[in-house]
Amino acid sequence: MTSPDPKADLHRYLQSARDALLWKLEGLPEYDARRPFTPTGTNLLGLVKHVATMELGYLGDTFGRPSGEPLPWLEHADETNGDMWATADESREFVVGLYRRAWAHADATIDALPLETTGRVPWWPAGKDEVTLHHAVVRVIADTQRHAGHADIIRELMDGAVGMNEGNDSMMPGGPAWWEDYRARLERAAREAGENG
Repeated sequence: MTSPDPKADLHRYLQSARDALLWKLEGLPEYDARRPFTPTGTNLLGLVKHVATMELGYLGDTFGRPSGEPLPWLEHADETNGDMWATADESREFVVGLYRRAWAHADATIDALPLETTGRVPWWPAGKDEVTLHHAVVRVIADTQRHAGHADIIRELMDGAVGMNEGNDSMMPGGPAWWEDYRARLERAAREAGENG
């Protein structure tokens, strides 16, 4: 039996979520990578930009370790949700590169500090802004996994691609006919419940 290594466990789950999110951009044309896919504007490249911003904040600034990355979308009061979408002049390479630099900076923070280290989240209310590194890492994992789930659904609706990463779709075995039948059964069950409810 190996001895527990909480930092290694946290990092493994964080990296898995990061990789899953970036994989959702693979093979997409520029328009599809950034087009709003929901009534609230959720889009794949915006999700990546958001989690990059979040990692730099929670696992950098919060612990007095600013990255030096310019984040102008946070400084413009007139730009609402600027971290949730990429402008036409913010290339995919820029956003993905920012994310990779953000996670390198976050990993350096995790490696450098004990999990019990406390920090202050600059955008939380005074008196309620103290967190441990452990709490901040768990928060970032949860948020990244949530957004990777959003990305998974968007990509499936876009072109049918599903799964956690290349080579691991984590789906039940079955071809298109099986999935069509499965979905039809779910639809029948939903209609039946709706008629009876």
